Amino acid sequence: MSRPTNDSSAYRGRYAEPLPTSNLGAMENDFPEFEPFEDEVQPRGYAPAGQALTVQQIDMCQQVNKPNHYTGAYDIENLVVRRGQEFVIRVTFSRPLADGDDFQLEFLIGSNPSVAKGSLVVVTTNSRAGGPWSGQILEMQGESVVVGVTATPDAIVGKYRTYVAIVAGGGMQRSKRDPTTDMYMLFNAWCPADAVFLPDGAERMEYVMNDIGVIFQGSADAVSQRNWMFGQFERGILDACIQILDASRMPIYNRGDVIQLIRKGSAMINSQDDNGVLVGNWSDDYSMGKPPTSWTGSVQILLQYANTGVPVCFAQCWVFAGVFNTFLRCLGIPSRVITNFSSAHDNTGNLKTDLIFKTDGTPDRRHTRDSIWNYHCWNEAFVVRPDLPPGLGGWQVVDATPQETSDGHFRCGPAPVAAIKDGLLCHPFDCGFVFAEVNSDVVFHKRDRFGTLTAYRVDKTHVGQAICTKAVGSGAAQDVKHTYKYPEGSADNERTMNRAEEYGCARDHSEVADSQLSITISCGQVGLGQDVNLAVDIQNQGDVSKTVRANLAGSVVFYTGVIASHFKDDPFSVTVPANQTERAMLTVAAQEYLPHLGTQLCLHFAVTGQADDQSLNAVKVVDLQTPGLLMQVSGTPQVQQEMVVTVSFTNPYSSPLHDVFISMEGPGLMNYRTRYFSVIEAQAAISWSETFIPRLSGHRCLVSALNCRNLHQVNGSCDVTIAEM
Repeated sequence: MSRPTNDSSAYRGRYAEPLPTSNLGAMENDFPEFEPFEDEVQPRGYAPAGQALTVQQIDMCQQVNKPNHYTGAYDIENLVVRRGQEFVIRVTFSRPLADGDDFQLEFLIGSNPSVAKGSLVVVTTNSRAGGPWSGQILEMQGESVVVGVTATPDAIVGKYRTYVAIVAGGGMQRSKRDPTTDMYMLFNAWCPADAVFLPDGAERMEYVMNDIGVIFQGSADAVSQRNWMFGQFERGILDACIQILDASRMPIYNRGDVIQLIRKGSAMINSQDDNGVLVGNWSDDYSMGKPPTSWTGSVQILLQYANTGVPVCFAQCWVFAGVFNTFLRCLGIPSRVITNFSSAHDNTGNLKTDLIFKTDGTPDRRHTRDSIWNYHCWNEAFVVRPDLPPGLGGWQVVDATPQETSDGHFRCGPAPVAAIKDGLLCHPFDCGFVFAEVNSDVVFHKRDRFGTLTAYRVDKTHVGQAICTKAVGSGAAQDVKHTYKYPEGSADNERTMNRAEEYGCARDHSEVADSQLSITISCGQVGLGQDVNLAVDIQNQGDVSKTVRANLAGSVVFYTGVIASHFKDDPFSVTVPANQTERAMLTVAAQEYLPHLGTQLCLHFAVTGQADDQSLNAVKVVDLQTPGLLMQVSGTPQVQQEMVVTVSFTNPYSSPLHDVFISMEGPGLMNYRTRYFSVIEAQAAISWSETFIPRLSGHRCLVSALNCRNLHQVNGSCDVTIAEM
């Protein structure tokens, strides 16, 4: 049977009225301009003698309200305020107010607004009882009255319609519908009573107000970074974020609950099961969209989704995290992007990441189901958790990358970081999943020809080696691993792991004999097109010399650890004297890996070896470095003064680059621009200049990205400080 799509047929017999799930839809006929009181209700007083009182103008006082509410950066015509904090409205009447005059302000959100549900709010300024929002007359000058309005700290977040109603005689005379008086209400990190209150002022400026960011990638021992333009204040983005909630059909009256809203947003940023914003793609085929590496920020993604209603192609974890961060900050929720290096993605839901090897020591990829991502990006949102015991508020893990379902949808969180650190996995939401991502033991198994697995090594330190975010006030990486886990081997860590196991996360209890042989691989930075020089150090702590028969395996891998193509197997042997370390230098020529590269610029080298009855292995991930784009700005760095930015690039390779797209943008400076070059010859240089007029002052940033068929992950950025007018 097909499901009815007509709202009127869908709700009949279940609800008296359809659930209000649209905030941005046309709501032009909220009330009649004159609404008579019910017959049984008597008027509160007689209209004053003389001229009738009418509303001439409603001024939302943006010049006063926006600076007080830290919303001046939003590129939008309407007023934007934060809940729990007073804003002012100037109402001009047809004549000065007299003693008997009575009026009220009315704020409506969604369809079928209801006082009981908080979507219709009445604000009065006299002794007559109004709604939950408070109001007071601050100033009266002739026909003009300034009213101060304070929304409750749990008010519904979204776009309200504003009316002024005059109470007189047998009813109320309302102002006409005026879209210019519509008002956006946000969460308020400055209000102590709001669930997103963030006490530290510098952190508020970073985690709510900063519209540019840094996302860390690479590996724990070779961290790289990517600038990301959050752009939460750019034109159309606030409406796009509200439209995402509308597309989710989240009831209007639930949108004041930050936990419900975050959870819904986590599901809607991916398109896995609800026609959300972004389509994930971890292949090398991006022919139906844009490669994830080509995006410079969230703005184009959100605007494209808002304009088409069609999920945007394509994304990987850092794109999901960047767009989700924009969504959260735009609505006023403090948030930041987190990168977990060596992130466990366990296929069986326990605290063991099982890596299986054949009897000769080579990886058994056919039977290995678990994986360790080089890195994985998620978000943290700062939320007081009144639904949880004390001490579990603060930073909460939220993840929009579709991995596992949570209550039937691909989403994750909010999971309290404090609960993860102490192994309190009984609390909502998805604490066990996040706990495994940062705490799994890596168990190395040998599989014999009968399929029997024998554990021969357990690494308790590999997963969650570093957990980084952008530092407050700078682009440096701040390691927040201490907020997720106690030091390895400490009593607190052991207590946490035991508690997690009590809540159902199985740990590894394999008894593995200490090995006298150990192996490590080191490598310096390698540019794309250069040879890779690996130093393999084998340490022998025994009293007898050992000969290790080893193999070097080389693969191009996705950052998820999944092999894109295998290109090398090189056997070698090393004799290590007793109680010494022996080094073998292995070189991988550029022509060995270059034919196998796609959009992935990550090489995975594994050395596996045997010495008598001992097995040993080591892994090294090498991120190939690409040339950068050079960006320079000129002109007067001042708001509303024309400036010029020039992007230049020299092809350093011996072959031409074809179908080259270069894009650039800068929140508060310039909108998204792109330029196409059919070919850039070997060793040739190109440049591209664009003019722009800064909209916002302060520290700003421009970013650029180059993408083509045979070169990816080429980026550039430049900083500029813009003065006020």
